[in-house]
Amino acid sequence: MCGICGVIGHRPATPLVFEALRRLEYRGYDSAGIATLDNAKHITRCRAAGKLDNLENALKETPLEGSIAIGHTRWATHGLPTTNNAHPHQVGKVAIVHNGIIENFASLKKELESLGRHFTTETDSEVIAHLLDLYLREENDPQKAAFRTLKRLEGAYALAMIFEDYDNLLIGARHGAPLAIGYGEGEMFLGSDSLALAPLSCQITYLEDGDWCVLTREAVQIFDFDGQKVERPIQTASFSSGSIGKDGYKHFMEKELHEHPVAIGQTLQRIIDPVTRRITLPSPPFDPASLPRITITACGSAYYAGLVGRYWLESIAKLPVESDVASELRYRDVPQPNQGMALLISQSGETADTLGVLRSLKAQNQHIVSILNVEHSTMGRESDVVLGMVAGPEISVASTKAFTAQLSVIAALTITLARLRGTIDDKREAELTSHLLDLPSKVVDVLSHIDSIKSMARVISQARDVLFLGRGSCMPIAQEGALKLKEITYIHAEAYPAGELKHGPISLIDQTVPVVAIAPSNILFDKMISNLQEAKARGGRILAFTDEAGASRLEAIADEMVILPTVDAFVAPILYAVPVQYLAYEVALLKGTDVDQPRNLAKSVTVE
Repeated sequence: MCGICGVIGHRPATPLVFEALRRLEYRGYDSAGIATLDNAKHITRCRAAGKLDNLENALKETPLEGSIAIGHTRWATHGLPTTNNAHPHQVGKVAIVHNGIIENFASLKKELESLGRHFTTETDSEVIAHLLDLYLREENDPQKAAFRTLKRLEGAYALAMIFEDYDNLLIGARHGAPLAIGYGEGEMFLGSDSLALAPLSCQITYLEDGDWCVLTREAVQIFDFDGQKVERPIQTASFSSGSIGKDGYKHFMEKELHEHPVAIGQTLQRIIDPVTRRITLPSPPFDPASLPRITITACGSAYYAGLVGRYWLESIAKLPVESDVASELRYRDVPQPNQGMALLISQSGETADTLGVLRSLKAQNQHIVSILNVEHSTMGRESDVVLGMVAGPEISVASTKAFTAQLSVIAALTITLARLRGTIDDKREAELTSHLLDLPSKVVDVLSHIDSIKSMARVISQARDVLFLGRGSCMPIAQEGALKLKEITYIHAEAYPAGELKHGPISLIDQTVPVVAIAPSNILFDKMISNLQEAKARGGRILAFTDEAGASRLEAIADEMVILPTVDAFVAPILYAVPVQYLAYEVALLKGTDVDQPRNLAKSVTVE
């Protein structure tokens, strides 16, 4: 994911920002840049495609003066990884760096173009600079201009802004993407995380969602989304110079749960053109219309992502799908159709069983398509097509944001194959794509209302056994919920299709066994209610994840409910994955287990 940093002080700022960018390299990037306010109070920029070495060489040729600077490492999502698309973006007397996705980019751009504004990049971020410059001209006040700009933006973002003629001002903002303030003597800093600020400051304030801040050399003012002044605590960061920080969260897992909106947004932004709203994936080396079958395989949570994909591909693209866990499929003697497609999913791209299956399927003349977070991994090098996600590093052993990023890519692939096969028309394609683009802000909403999840966690923390139920495309989300609970709390949990209750599992239900239902109102909901009534009649405690419409009908059945935003059935599995994972985290806190490094588990399974 992109990284941003900012410096306001008395020292030359460029070397400080450059070193901060070095510390942000772990997030992944393909271009970088720095903008400063020079001694004449003018904005100067230096940008380069590729690695930071290219930027370093460019800075040697064109040094940047000044004690105020902002910097950026960009992972290309919307627009190619070129120097022109690299941040910082400058328009008139403002320059900005941006991490995240602006969901209403297209409408803002159309509005600005109608006012005579000319755009020079392919990025969504440029609209922020244009809005900021427009309002600065109207208000003649950077702080008012920033506030007006922020009120217009929809989506997830972290921002840093500088202004010509204002040589003691740096403004930052966050909404769904992390941003921290560092305190020095006569200088202040901004960074995407505490790691970027490690050499500069150990006194850190982590902005809360919706916060924005006004920094001078001497002071910091923090405002909430409504423009009211707020106080946020200053913490002493505890990290070594080589570590990746938790940024004020208790655990890496908590931090990564809160990075869901940006992971989803930047993944989608990379593969969806916000102007045409058309998904643009790499062209496959085969004819989708003639595919006889798709074989999906993966391990752990990635396998459950693949199971959701099976529902989508069968129902929307009308493709036959075979799915199995990689550790089984590699030893099954499965006859493969000639010129079939194999879809393999892995966060690391080094998972031993999945890599083994890749090689055996390739030997059987299957087209290999991989969904990876590390595109230059072994699986990436050996695949015919790589569909990259932009989840950023996942430090916690239990996968979180990578799971929803994987689902986002599979959803985009489903729409693409359906379009190429003629199973959806242009109108339906636009509808499905729009539902995807709405997801980041919906997830932000989920993460800002977790009290009901904590209440549900208190019930589960007292149990020895838990049943998770789902139906349709949300059945794999029930499996993901059970896996997460087992992984980090050591509570026994199993997932079943709700309709299977009466075929055996219902005998387990009594008042000591909570039943967790993944129950959006638009996926086989009437059937789910019947299944839950059966469980309730046996003394089961019903804990439901649902939406407003579902809650009104579950009120008499459920003991606890987490009410989620209403979304289309197509994207419901992605949205519902987030609170289900968060539930396991909250239970783990109550149980006192090692959240980030649960016993007996490793992040990447690279041996069989």
